[in-house]
Amino acid sequence: MSRALVFQSDFGLGDGAVAAMYGVASSVSGSIRLFDLTHDIPQFNIWEASYRLLQTVSYWPEGTVFVSVVDPGVGSDRRSIVARTESNHYIVTPDNGTLTHLKRMNGIVEARGIDEKVNRLPRSGASHTFHGRDIFAYTGARLAAGVISLDQVGPGLSPESVVELPFTQASAKGDSIMGIIDVLDVRFGNVWSNIPRQLLNDLAISYGDQLEVVIKDGHRTVYKNAMVYGRSFADIGVGEPLVYVNSLDNLAIAMNQGSFAEEFNIASGINWHISIRKAQKIYKMIKKGIGDYAGK
Repeated sequence: MSRALVFQSDFGLGDGAVAAMYGVASSVSGSIRLFDLTHDIPQFNIWEASYRLLQTVSYWPEGTVFVSVVDPGVGSDRRSIVARTESNHYIVTPDNGTLTHLKRMNGIVEARGIDEKVNRLPRSGASHTFHGRDIFAYTGARLAAGVISLDQVGPGLSPESVVELPFTQASAKGDSIMGIIDVLDVRFGNVWSNIPRQLLNDLAISYGDQLEVVIKDGHRTVYKNAMVYGRSFADIGVGEPLVYVNSLDNLAIAMNQGSFAEEFNIASGINWHISIRKAQKIYKMIKKGIGDYAGK
């Protein structure tokens, strides 16, 4: 029985690229069930591709095969690999950092370099710019259909050698918790951090507390204000911000029926830092956009 095959890319759906990958997979076996994670990863944004895998992979049955193609280094000497996670999911992807979050949070127990002499779409050898179709979709489909086993993908690699992007772990110091903005909840503009709920519990922070939130882009303060720590958006009025726990059990910032990220020009990635502590006083926001928010 074929496994599910789940695609992710930065290709969008405006042309035939994704359909071409579907076609390759279907030509390997018509019994493969094809699904999409997303094709709206921002162009070349390996970090976000890595996070979306973390957000999704563990909720699929064991043995599911994921093809993730965000590949600004296509045609270079970067490796093409298949990795198996501790949860027994398979990721077919360029080895460019796409596996950063899964490697750190889920664990990678086995990795194989793709032997492109064997696992490459026939008659595609002259093309070096569409590995998503010619290598990743083809290899992923062969793996999902049981045409090949993981051992037949190619030579074994050390899981430790799988490329990681720079990563900052959330931590607590004194009365403050520091982390990074991992990703944005794109449709609603919520800001998702890598700060686990447990760190708030460790500092005896409870629902209803007022928290001081500081967000920085590098060393530049973009936002500083106090907001309530709530269970849900119903705890605040329309247009008001709050700290809440998202679906991955991490801290997030939202604006009720508004886009917090758009309102304050917030982005995500390793350079975007967030710190939280119990508010010593209530801050009044005196300015929108870029700049420090002073207590008045």
